[in-house]
Formats: sequence, C-alpha cells, structure tokens
Amino acid sequence: MATSRALTQAPPAPARRGQHPGIALTVIAATQLMVVLDITIVNIALPHIQQALKFNTTDLSWVINAYTLTFGGLLLLGGRTGDILGRRRVFIAGVLIFSFASLLGGVAQSAAWLLAARSLQGLGGAIASPTALALIATNFKEGPERNRAFGVFSAVAGAGGAIGLLLGGMLTSWLSWRWVLFVNVPIGIAIALLAPLYINESERHPGRFDLLGAFTSTAGMVSLVFGFIRASEHGWTDPVTLLAFSLAVVLLAAFLLNERRVPQPITPLHLLRNRNRSGAYGLMLCLAAAMFSIFFFITLFVQNILGFSPLRAGFAFLPISAAIIAAAQFAARNQLRFGPKPFMVTGSLLVASGVFWATQIDIDTTYVGGILGPTLLFGFGMGSIFVPVMLTSVSRVAPHETGAATGMLNTTQQVGGSLGLSILVTVYGTASRNEARQQVGKFLQQAAPQEAAQFKATGKLPEPYSSEVLVHGISSAFSMGLVFAALAVVIAVFVIKVRRDDLPATPPGDGT
Repeated sequence: MATSRALTQAPPAPARRGQHPGIALTVIAATQLMVVLDITIVNIALPHIQQALKFNTTDLSWVINAYTLTFGGLLLLGGRTGDILGRRRVFIAGVLIFSFASLLGGVAQSAAWLLAARSLQGLGGAIASPTALALIATNFKEGPERNRAFGVFSAVAGAGGAIGLLLGGMLTSWLSWRWVLFVNVPIGIAIALLAPLYINESERHPGRFDLLGAFTSTAGMVSLVFGFIRASEHGWTDPVTLLAFSLAVVLLAAFLLNERRVPQPITPLHLLRNRNRSGAYGLMLCLAAAMFSIFFFITLFVQNILGFSPLRAGFAFLPISAAIIAAAQFAARNQLRFGPKPFMVTGSLLVASGVFWATQIDIDTTYVGGILGPTLLFGFGMGSIFVPVMLTSVSRVAPHETGAATGMLNTTQQVGGSLGLSILVTVYGTASRNEARQQVGKFLQQAAPQEAAQFKATGKLPEPYSSEVLVHGISSAFSMGLVFAALAVVIAVFVIKVRRDDLPATPPGDGT
C-alpha cells in the first residue's frame, strides 16, 4: 500500500552488479513486503490487543498511528540517510531496528510498551523502505532488467496489504496476536545476513541531514493526532487537549519556517507550487483518511458485532484487496489512452459511494448485505486512483527530484491516514458517549434489580445495548469519512487539471 522514494540528489553511482540478481531482488522485495504488511497485519489483531492490554477503542487507534506517523514523518529523512552514509549499510540498520522493535512489541506487557515498540518499528521502516527501492537502481542495470525489478517491487508493495490482513488472521487465530509482531524477527535476521552477501553497496553522496525538519514535522503531527484523540475522551475544552493543539501549531509552523531556510530541506516545498501535484497530494491525503478508517472500523465491526474469528475477518477483506489490485492494473494499462483525470474522478466517486453505503450499517447489518458491497466499491475506487496519482505527482518534475516527489506522496498517504483516523476516532468517541447515555436509560428502564446493581458495580452495558453503542459510533465515524471522500471528489474534479500529454514517458523510477 506504500512504496518509497529513490534518489533525491545525484544518480546512483555505477556499481558492480551481483552474480545472483534473483536473490538480491528477493531480499529487497522481502523487506518492502515486511514493512508494508505491518500496516495491515496488526489491524486484524486489534480486538485481541485491546482485550489483552486494556486499550479503550479510541486509544486503540494509536496501535496504527504510532507506526504510520513515525514511518511517514521520517520517510524522506531515511532516504537521505542512505544517500549520505551508503544505502546497503543503512538498509541493514533499518531492518535490524525494525526486527528488534517487533520483538519488543511481541513481548509487550502494557499499552505504553506496545506503542513505544510500534513507534520504533516506524523508525526502522522509514530507514529500510526508501533505501530498499534505491538499492534496485544500484544493483540492476538500467533498462528491461531494472524495469522488471521495479515491477516486482511494486507488485509486492501492492499485495502487502492483502497478505498482511490474511496473515494477521492466521497468526492471531492459530497462535496469538503477539505473533503478528514476532513474525518479523526471523525474516529481518535473514535479510540482514543475506544483504551483505548479495547486495552491492552504493557510493556515498555528500549532503546534510535536516534533523530539525524531521523532528518538528513528526512531533507536530503526533501532537495534532493526540489532540484529536484526547478530545474524543475529555472534550475540546480539556487543558491537555488545548495544549496539544497549541504545541502542534507551534511545531508545524517551525517546520515550515525551517524548510524555507535550510539548503537541503527534508520536504522541498517548491514542489507544491504545481497545481496538479498539490492536488494529487491533497487527493491522497483525503483518500488515505477514508482508507485507514475503513480497515480500522470494519475490523472492529466484523469481529465484535458479526462475531468473525480473526482468520475469517482476514478472508473477509480479500475482496477489497482483489478489487484494488484489479482496478490498479486496469488503470495502469489505460493511462496513455484516457489520461489520469478520468480515473481520479471515477475512483473518487466510487470511494465516496462506498463510504456513503457504509454509513448505513446498523446492528442488523450482515457481511454480504452491508459490508461486502461498500468495501468492493471502495476497493475499485482506490485501485483506480493509485497509479494516476503517482504519475501526476512526478509530472514535470526534474529527474533528480523524482524521488522527493514520490516520497512526499507516500508521506502524505501515511500522515493523512493517521490524521484522518484520529479525527474519525474523535467522532466515534463523541457519538458513542452520547449513544451510551441513551442506551443506559433504556437498560435501566427494563433491567431487573439484580441486573441494575451489576451494571452500577461494573459500569458495563450488557448485550445488545453495548453493541448498539459500538455500531452507532462506527456509523457516525463513517459519516465523517464521507466528508473526506467528498472533498477528494472536489479536488479530482475542480483542482487537478492534468492532461494525458503531461504523463512522464516512463514510470517513476525507471530512469533513475
């Protein structure tokens, strides 16, 4: 679901090509698969993590956000680090950090422990993922050989989401939720051992690290997301909520000022001057907000309301993954025929239709009757958008800035997903509290004295009252998701003006 940047500075230095390109590509692709599937593999285990580590539903979103915020916020810095220090050594370091963090997360005994491990995973992923893509340019000759390698890499990245959902269901059902994290450890160790044997090192390129930019952008987004989630539980006038929002404003303002003055910024702001490119970033931000919410809340619905096992829940998401892959292939083959805009408009409309349908779920909704249809629409919509948005983001970009342009798109996807999920969780929390008051009143009117006494002692509503609260909150969250989807339609129709002739002659990365 997320790829990374290649080079942002000089082209790769000529390197001795390996004698075993198949093994080299397997190592690189396995790393990308591990990093990408970790965004979705945890989704299926969320109800079990919630029960084991005593998360409430709003705080549970941090299991996703802790990873995506650090991953997205540090992605460009990770790529720059590989350029300066050497991609292979940085690649190995990122894989080892990711594996160690996975081990820490697997043995977590508290919510804070798990969230710290997930943040460290995001750091490892942000280091390993962009250098993995850049190593393809270092280890494969320009032309058909490199193009095939990029094709394999992209296919693995696209399939990672589906594999993560299914693998997460299998591991959680057959072993434990902890194995969705433990599974990364042997894979990471194998990659770290094989990389020095089969992957060539790149030449180092002089440069500077924009550490202040990386810190202020990541910390600012974390503070903003924390503010929304805090507001869902304690209200908008809570002093900690207000402090979080104020800190976010200060940090993000400092980030923008820093990016304007440093010679080698982590985010080249001049890329945003192009209307189509800015529109592509805005479109991805809005759609990622809706996409993350679909996976998060549908996972809770099918397991907590429909009673699906984690394995069955994993299979339940296969249709949306298949729809994304099928639509993406169709869009890729027909870009030069129709141009990117029709796909972005149609895809946005399909996503909005799917989210609108999802707002209609209630306590009696079945998988076939109310979940399968919306997720298929959503999948076909998202699949139609990925390729044209990527091509639009690199349209009319200088070759040495192609990596920065695609890296910003991937960062936008991760940050947009985290921010959108936090906003939807805020809506969910507020709606759930209001519905809970109504359900408590209904329950106490009908409850026997013994049931009422038990409720006052535990504070927990019995079924079906608690399910009504959960479903109402989820439906309300999807209503907010519809706002993001509608905004995406507006951007696709009125902001983006890209034409078929604006497309690059070769896919991103082929010529790097």
